[in-house]
Amino acid sequence: MAGSNETVVHLVRHGEVHNPKKLLYGRLPGFHLSSRGQSMAARTAVSFKGHDVTYLAASPLERAQETAAPIADVLGMGIHTDDDLIESDNVFEGLRTKGLRSQLVHPVRWRHMTNPFEPSWGEPYDEILQRMERAVDKARRHAQGHEAVLVSHQLPIVMMQRSIQGKRLPHNPTKRQCELASVTSLMFDGDRLVSWSYDEPARGI
Repeated sequence: MAGSNETVVHLVRHGEVHNPKKLLYGRLPGFHLSSRGQSMAARTAVSFKGHDVTYLAASPLERAQETAAPIADVLGMGIHTDDDLIESDNVFEGLRTKGLRSQLVHPVRWRHMTNPFEPSWGEPYDEILQRMERAVDKARRHAQGHEAVLVSHQLPIVMMQRSIQGKRLPHNPTKRQCELASVTSLMFDGDRLVSWSYDEPARGI
């Protein structure tokens, strides 16, 4: 819980999505939480019980709004929708991109895979970071001296994590520490970030 001179902004990743075709869904509409994802969201929501949260916002995508809903219920407050929290854009949306049936093996896709440092297949890493910084700054100002909760997606949250650690934004996705329904908490003294922490309230579900 935040002290009188401290503001905390919690970045929550959404819960598991119902995705039987194992597609890269990105910003596509119609992807909702699975029953397990709903349980994850409920468990993470309970972790905020008793916290001094005065601002709650979520990405406009269904899975983020559905993860924010039980948090709103626990806190007794409404949900602001912030487009800056949305998933990163990706030209491979709607395709299967992993495993033996990955459609990335087709040469027609290769022109989008020339620069992993930007990356060439989607929204540039630095642009993702910039909009996440805007979202965090808005939340910090709204919740000055209290706490805020922002529900977003893995890559946008990872961009914030890497930035505050002084790491380069391009990275190996297998090394990310941002599990489903996890909470990355940023502690501010005024507008200065002083520390951060990571938790997985829904671990084991």
